[in-house]
Amino acid sequence: MRNTTTTITKTVKLAAELRPSILRLSRHLRREAIRGGSSSLDAQLLGTLREEPGLGVSELAEMEQMSRPAMSAHVKRLMTLGYVQREIAKGDVDRRRIGLTVTRTGTQYLRNVNERRADWLADRLAELGSEDRTALDRAAKSLRLILESSAEPV
Repeated sequence: MRNTTTTITKTVKLAAELRPSILRLSRHLRREAIRGGSSSLDAQLLGTLREEPGLGVSELAEMEQMSRPAMSAHVKRLMTLGYVQREIAKGDVDRRRIGLTVTRTGTQYLRNVNERRADWLADRLAELGSEDRTALDRAAKSLRLILESSAEPV
């Protein structure tokens, strides 16, 4: 029992120590999307649509845990910017179903955001020593496992 209590205590302490750094890192990476003239949510939505083209507004709203009217407003804005277009789903029996796809302009915007984010992070990583970069490489694998094993909070 003592060993389990110690492990739980250490795990909670590690979580409390990691959380502020992860949040600040996330904030810095979101700012790189904003520098491109759009919101980080725009980049997030474009990334989702790039991975799953043909999603409808309702499906996208559900995935992102947003209301349909709010998602509809975001999609309209992305369409106005020329980043997203509506398309009849290919091979779909219901020809009335309209899905969303990322345009070339949207793909280029997303590529630029991702490059800015990667450049910003690479600059910071270059300032670290070899041991710290190796530790972060191991941590990145562990963080991926955490993300893959957990469902999104409701």
